[in-house]
Amino acid sequence: MTADVLVAYGTTNGSTAQIAEAVAEVLNKEGLTAGARPAASVENLSEYDAVVVGGALYAGRWHKDARRFLRRHRRALGERPLWLFSSGPLDASAAEREIPPVRAVRRAMTRLDARGHVTFGGCLEEGAKGRIAGMILRNGKGGDFRDFHQIEQWAAHVAEELAGARKQN
Repeated sequence: MTADVLVAYGTTNGSTAQIAEAVAEVLNKEGLTAGARPAASVENLSEYDAVVVGGALYAGRWHKDARRFLRRHRRALGERPLWLFSSGPLDASAAEREIPPVRAVRRAMTRLDARGHVTFGGCLEEGAKGRIAGMILRNGKGGDFRDFHQIEQWAAHVAEELAGARKQN
């Protein structure tokens, strides 16, 4: 049953898009058909059997495109397996321990019966857009804290759950 997976994302500087692309790549390697797309560009979910949504974290808030995607597609999301991820801590904390979802994501998880959530480390490098990003970089707090091994393991777990759901149907 579940074969076509959308990995939608909200990002400002592109690092969450790279995480979404890595998730889609693992799902494809695991025998599913997956594609990563900007959340704002998705018109409807009719062609997808499952959805993964990721959003960058900014000052404790999920990216607006990811939040809007969940609101806009809430009815369709309630009818499909759904996983969420966040990216954002600009330190090693996400690789060291589980970081709970921010409040809005936690509420969405309950409302939409999401199957899981994970927070990955973020990335903020020279050339990033935004006044706050510039301040963070000037203070030497930038860098790439994404752990692609952790991302790939999580995506493989999602694929495993979807494969289990296919066998049951």
